[in-house]
Amino acid sequence: MSAHQRWDGILERPLSLRDLPAIMEIERRAYEFPWTSGIFSDCLRVGYTSWGLEEFSRLRAYCVASMAAGEAHILNLCVDPSYQGMGLGGRLLRCMMELAARRGIEDMLLEVRPSNAPALALYRRHGFVRIGERKAYYPARFGREDAVVMKRSIAPDPGP
Repeated sequence: MSAHQRWDGILERPLSLRDLPAIMEIERRAYEFPWTSGIFSDCLRVGYTSWGLEEFSRLRAYCVASMAAGEAHILNLCVDPSYQGMGLGGRLLRCMMELAARRGIEDMLLEVRPSNAPALALYRRHGFVRIGERKAYYPARFGREDAVVMKRSIAPDPGP
């Protein structure tokens, strides 16, 4: 995948610190317990794989992943609430899997709230299976919520 790819009016591209205001706007609208700008800033500064989907020069979705030692870990995948249900989450997930395969990554992991049925369905559609849970992983309105841990194998890109 090149640094920028466009299909159907949507641009897939790497994120930078310039995207932080747009990321935070979406993050705050999408989550009751959003990541802070400091967390995103740190991820971007240390070089985590961070890609977004843009339409008409506006960020619509983003994903941050750690990719090292043969494993990719999706840390945050978010679609603007106004654009959810339109396939952007799947598209971004496929983009991240392609990037991982090109880096020789063998496995992709993620955590998801068990209460987030649309996200669980998305990950299952893309071949992720439940491998466990993390107790009291997420902040919740009344205490903490467990996380479902999911994994899928990534076929490395055989190259030319």
